Amino acid sequence: MLEAQDEMVEVETQALSELQRVQSTDALENFRIKYLGTKGKLKDLMSLLGKVPKEQKPAMGQKVNAIKQKLTEAFDARQNELALQHTTPRDVADVTEPGQRPQLGARHPLMQTIDELTDLFARMGFAVASGPEVEDEFHNFVALNIPESHPARDPLDNFYLEPPVAHLQSSTSANAVDSAPRSRDSRLLRTQTSTVQIRVMETQKPPIRVVIPGRVYRPDTVDDTHLWMFHQLEALVVDMNVTMVDLKSTVMQFVKAYFGPDAKVRFRPSFFPFTEPSAEVDVWFADKNRWIELGGCGMVHPNVLKQVGIDPEIYSGWAFGFGIERIAMRKYGINNIRLFVENDVRFLGQF
Repeated sequence: MLEAQDEMVEVETQALSELQRVQSTDALENFRIKYLGTKGKLKDLMSLLGKVPKEQKPAMGQKVNAIKQKLTEAFDARQNELALQHTTPRDVADVTEPGQRPQLGARHPLMQTIDELTDLFARMGFAVASGPEVEDEFHNFVALNIPESHPARDPLDNFYLEPPVAHLQSSTSANAVDSAPRSRDSRLLRTQTSTVQIRVMETQKPPIRVVIPGRVYRPDTVDDTHLWMFHQLEALVVDMNVTMVDLKSTVMQFVKAYFGPDAKVRFRPSFFPFTEPSAEVDVWFADKNRWIELGGCGMVHPNVLKQVGIDPEIYSGWAFGFGIERIAMRKYGINNIRLFVENDVRFLGQF
């Protein structure tokens, strides 16, 4: 009898001690199997009843049941403690606290500017046109009345995808290089969105009224106002009885609508092979206290109309090409064109 009681006390003490050292759910499960399982030590204690006299069995049975209940309660308590220790912060989050706003993106400021410009001209009756950025020499030069000898066709001023055949030519400079005649199918990255003017006039007969936003490429020296790749907004109108007055009134209407009713505009005589007469458009900005150039414009040259099969004796037209970066820089007060392409989220997040 005494031996059985001593063994029960030993099992109880050992079990409670081990239970306090349990630190994981796996260890807790091992404890349950060892002491409370169908083949555990408490089950072994029940076998001790066969070793005691008959009259003592009820008291011994109550003792074993008391130990079993005590260990079961201790097991349940330890199980709850471990559950609380392993609860993730997410499960106890205070749902009444304000949430964190997700960081939302926005369209690039240049894309926003393009959308604004095309929307503005749409209200003036202009459709939007587009064309390929890889062009042939016919659309980029020939059809725009730019002769082979024009400096704008120099290989050093263009991104040709296939190097033109070159030969040395006698000159005052020993290093002078001139390009041999190239095929009208020679490929290059377009230097102006005027190429799309040609494609529109090739496929559409007057009246024509389109704006053309797009990327253009020139190997300029990179500085605060120049990049190798930039954006232009081209406009083209071809119809009967179109005059320079129509061009000036449209440009002035655009400038005042975009920069404000007090904006001042001036036209300076200039020269472009594809327009005659030609002009540069400047806008006065009081904060800079100076005129800032937006781009060039003019009446479509008769030779350009002839290249696309439009009779210049019947139809006339005007066109302009403005730098979109310049427009965006003036609108947002940006003083360095490089910011548009550096992908700095601190800059982009302001728009």
